[in-house]
Amino acid sequence: MTKNIPSAETKTEPFVFGKNNYRLMLISIAVVALGFILMLGETDIYDFRKIVLAPIVVLVGFAIGFFSILRKPKYSK
Repeated sequence: MTKNIPSAETKTEPFVFGKNNYRLMLISIAVVALGFILMLGETDIYDFRKIVLAPIVVLVGFAIGFFSILRKPKYSK
């Protein structure tokens, strides 16, 4: 007697994240990198760009990443 055991090749499970989740994650990585690039430079350490703008950009990037992880993917059947 042989049992019908589904093999790993026939059983397909959806990805944990959808395509849009991965896109948002890549966007968040780019935004965080942009924030760190804004912190670079030889200008004054108390420059608006370094102490206000760059940290806000980094936090926005982390927020986008957090959102991309928690967002439920839309699967089409």
